[in-house]
Amino acid sequence: MKNKLDKIDLQILKILQKNSKITNLDLSKSIGLSPAPTLERVKKLEKTGVINSYHAKLDQGILGLNVRTFVLINLLWKKPNALENFIEKINRIDEVVEAYIITGDADLLLKIVAKDIPTYERLMFNTLSQIDEVAHIKTLMTLSNVKDSDILPFDYD
Repeated sequence: MKNKLDKIDLQILKILQKNSKITNLDLSKSIGLSPAPTLERVKKLEKTGVINSYHAKLDQGILGLNVRTFVLINLLWKKPNALENFIEKINRIDEVVEAYIITGDADLLLKIVAKDIPTYERLMFNTLSQIDEVAHIKTLMTLSNVKDSDILPFDYD
């Protein structure tokens, strides 16, 4: 799809990644088009799936979500449908906010957000470790966040 995006489309995407609440009028001024063609381009980007949603970015600390961890999971592959069953189970756990199938020393990487250490401990001992398909769990506790960007690094020029 990238080869069908022109310079103006890329400018629109960059601006909307930084501020999805920008008005169409302000967006059109930023890219040097009138409002009607600007809106037409945004609608095209939405229709083609380049833009698939708009979200509010929340402050985890203000919401009292103070524990962020990354968890490495090794699965018991001898269990039938181990991966599919595991994915189905973690999709029901709200604290698991991201999950990736990875290569290397583990099978999956989970990003978990929890209120506090006791909440995280309950999640680990009462939920994650009780999933039949889990062979091994390793937690990587975050200390602080030094970068958090939702801006995708594609060539804007």
